[in-house]
Amino acid sequence: MNRIFLFIFCVIVIGCETHTVPTSRGNPNDVAAIGQVVESFRVALMTKDKATYMSLFFSDKPEDIGWQFVSEDSRLHEVRKTIPTAVKARKIPTNTFVALINEITETNEPREETIANVCIETDGEVASVSFDYVFLANHKKINWGKEMWQLVRTEKGWKIFSVIYSVRDEWSEAG
Repeated sequence: MNRIFLFIFCVIVIGCETHTVPTSRGNPNDVAAIGQVVESFRVALMTKDKATYMSLFFSDKPEDIGWQFVSEDSRLHEVRKTIPTAVKARKIPTNTFVALINEITETNEPREETIANVCIETDGEVASVSFDYVFLANHKKINWGKEMWQLVRTEKGWKIFSVIYSVRDEWSEAG
């Protein structure tokens, strides 16, 4: 157990270029626990484990969890060719954390989100996590960008409270 904890902690600290030692009440146990939430999220998507995925969130109700994307400019330009009213960031009621796992579990094709450059900041009660992601559908790179989470520490452990992410795809300049 201690070797796994030390390994996760080192990967997170080394992978976070701007990471500083957690402030006042932050400690390596919190960083490792938050790192485990990130890893559980990644594995739950890949293995289509809806129960584990849902347990990572503060609530199972989509209206309680912030979930927002923003389109990269050149992608938005291409989207506007077919949907002139498209905007960079618009709340789409059907775009939720529940819709993501439902889409993944309802297809037989593999789905995966790769995660790199994880940065975690915490004071032991609240935390922010950011990382680079690539979303793969049937082993094909569909979109990618930066993902940022806010988490809260509850009696049941660390839970995701909100997710924001940028979306880049084949229309994006930085491919």
